[in-house]
Amino acid sequence: MLVEAGHYALALALGLSLIQFGVPLWGARVNDPVLMNVAPPAAIAVFICVLASFLALTAAYVTSDFSVLNVVENSHSTKPMIYKISGVWGNHEGSMLLWILILTLFGAVVAGARRSVPLRLRANTLGVQAAVTVAFLLFILTTSNPFTRVVPAPLEGQDLNPLLQDLGLAIHPPLLYIGYVGFSITFAFACAALIDGRIDAVWARIVRPWTLGAWAFLTLGIAMGSYWAYYELGWGGWWFWDPVENASLMPWLAGTALVHSTVVMEKRDALKVWTILLAILTFSLSLLGTFLVRSGVLTSVHSFAVDPERGIVILAILMIFIGGSLALFAWRAPMLQQGGIFAPVSREGVLVLNNLFLATACATVFIGTLYPLALESVTGEKISVGAPFFNFTFVPLMLPLLLLLPFGQTLAWKRGNFLGTAQRLYAVIGIAILVTLAVYAFTLGGPVLAPLAIGLGMFLVLGSLNEILTRSWAKGSNLSAALRRARGLPRSAWGTSLAHAGVGLTVIGIAATAWNAEELGILKVGDTLSAGPYQVKLERVVPRAEANYRDEVATLLVSSGGRELGHVETMKRIYVTRNMPTTEAGIMTFGLSQVYASIGEIQADGSVGLHLFYKPFVLLIWLGAVVMAAGGALSLSDRRLRVGAPVRAKGLQAMPAPAE
Repeated sequence: MLVEAGHYALALALGLSLIQFGVPLWGARVNDPVLMNVAPPAAIAVFICVLASFLALTAAYVTSDFSVLNVVENSHSTKPMIYKISGVWGNHEGSMLLWILILTLFGAVVAGARRSVPLRLRANTLGVQAAVTVAFLLFILTTSNPFTRVVPAPLEGQDLNPLLQDLGLAIHPPLLYIGYVGFSITFAFACAALIDGRIDAVWARIVRPWTLGAWAFLTLGIAMGSYWAYYELGWGGWWFWDPVENASLMPWLAGTALVHSTVVMEKRDALKVWTILLAILTFSLSLLGTFLVRSGVLTSVHSFAVDPERGIVILAILMIFIGGSLALFAWRAPMLQQGGIFAPVSREGVLVLNNLFLATACATVFIGTLYPLALESVTGEKISVGAPFFNFTFVPLMLPLLLLLPFGQTLAWKRGNFLGTAQRLYAVIGIAILVTLAVYAFTLGGPVLAPLAIGLGMFLVLGSLNEILTRSWAKGSNLSAALRRARGLPRSAWGTSLAHAGVGLTVIGIAATAWNAEELGILKVGDTLSAGPYQVKLERVVPRAEANYRDEVATLLVSSGGRELGHVETMKRIYVTRNMPTTEAGIMTFGLSQVYASIGEIQADGSVGLHLFYKPFVLLIWLGAVVMAAGGALSLSDRRLRVGAPVRAKGLQAMPAPAE
């Protein structure tokens, strides 16, 4: 009965979503407060129904109810409980249900924001959001029902894909979906503004927290996925330019531009048309990622579905929402009046350059990802676009953007002084140059460009700290006064500096990969292999069995300079139900660096292949992403971003409402 109740709850959510879609939008058109006020309770009711459905599916997984086809295909009675739960979204149908759950959760939160969001804007926003909900509820009910029964019920399930039976993959999808779906609310706000014909600094104040929150979660989701691929797949890399990886990178780049453009719009009432367009494109790229993962056009560990019929439905959804929103934009955007004026040399000017570089970088990734797919579909010819293309096109666009970043956060609004800003950064520039020279001298004969990248990373980190220091420390003031000023700075200022410092940490981590050491060898018990300053000795290879898998475990003794540092285990794992092998890497961490060992084939004579890496400062790649997300969260906690902006009596830029 619980399974049927979950299915019924989805159908009820569809009916309520249709009400949420039609009634408030009509109420806003005829200016009827009663009809507009239907939106909040409808949005909350839709969320409750979808939550009940999701809990019903979770209960089926937890109790190993093998009368449900989705549970049969993705679970097993011997699987650990954490992976039974994560198995709910470790498949196409369940992950789509999670996607809709997060979508409706955000709608319920908007519904509760009565004080910070004006009635008309809230009604239009929830109406647009309901349209997205209707589309995906129809998709899941008609093509991807997670509650389909199987008769007769088998005694056991087929287990979850072994690569997904990992804590990282239990966390990664929810974080990623919160990022994707968070941008759907920004998209809904943008369409609502176009429908209503009003967009101003008040709108930017309302939208900015949603954009910032979505961006922070998407940053964490991408970082978690990258680290999972690093330690779980046994290849020792952190980014492969896989098309599905790129599908998450594109909305992140567009979202980063959107975060900065909303700042300009809020401060200067400028970039209105561009900000609306970015809001539409960011969510459109999120939908594109959904299509790539679920359409079957890609073969990837990330892909859930290979059913072309589902792909056609998702493509139709993609065309309706992207095409419809862009058509609405083309119709209404020319009527929007221009906002504030600013000089090219100003903080706004640098943020505009920031947007141009990010948008161009996003277009580069878009072309490199989709061109091979388009070429194959048209001509049948298969080509591969990988790291060389992206390194040649994407990286050069990022370098000037990163160089401008410390200047941008130091320049004044409206009209700045570039020479004066450079003087405020002279100490930072000097230290970054010294660091570059020191690294180059210390690694003489090694990579040439990597020391420059290290210096650039230090420039970003120190430039962010310098911004807080210069705003807190006045000439002639003492330390206690400076600390008081620092505590009095807005949290958004601290968050901005923290996020930019996180970018610098990630740049340093990426640059340090130039000094990775890598060795391959076939070892017998007692043999050693070296990488960088570390050596590993193969001590034993023994079998080990757990409830749902078997291991062949290689135990390695790690040492450096004759000093033993500890043991690490790497293993070949066979999951019994699917008879699928995986490689579990052995990792030992020393500060921010790691020794990484990956076992290869086990030979008949007992020797094993071993892939050994030494990765200096590799953890900075993901630590920087965490710091970026923490900066976004800190900015989000600023009270100015959690309350509605006062509506000004004069100066609101609006275009006439549509004729009744």
